[in-house]
Amino acid sequence: MMYIDEGWLSAAQRRYSPNFGARPNLTLIDLVVVHNISLPAGEFGNPYIEDLFCNRLNCDLHPSFADLENLRVSSHLLIRRTGAITQFVSFLDRAWHAGVSHFRGRDNCNDFSIGIELEGTDHLPYTDSQYLVLQSVLLALIKEYEINTDAVVGHSDIAPERKTDPGPAFDWVRVRNSITGRH
Repeated sequence: MMYIDEGWLSAAQRRYSPNFGARPNLTLIDLVVVHNISLPAGEFGNPYIEDLFCNRLNCDLHPSFADLENLRVSSHLLIRRTGAITQFVSFLDRAWHAGVSHFRGRDNCNDFSIGIELEGTDHLPYTDSQYLVLQSVLLALIKEYEINTDAVVGHSDIAPERKTDPGPAFDWVRVRNSITGRH
């Protein structure tokens, strides 16, 4: 069973990103944002996502990386297609995953959210391994931080003019049922 100890997920491999900051004082963590990422788009299993989050990405390796030069982003977690989990930032800190965002009357979702990246794209199905791991992660986060299940949302929900992820291939019904106990 997964658990959280001082902001770190027990089942995750740690890779420390420098792209984070302190949360504002007295800020409750009460939102989880699900994203997707692949570098290059549609390619999986390479080190480029970790390199991006750790500011080590050689942007000369692929033409699509040119837009990523000097970009400073991170996420709390990455769930690979195999189900492997990497954590880049403590949940107690503010990862830089949401950008300009808004949820239920509040701006700057990075301040009060946890970001989870799924290795994938908007239009390719996610793997069973990813869904199983995501369920376990979400249940651990919901328990630890007392997050309401209706505050597990997509990047597209908090930045609809800019973002589409996790996209139409993501099975929200499956995820909602798995965290609410419905079948």
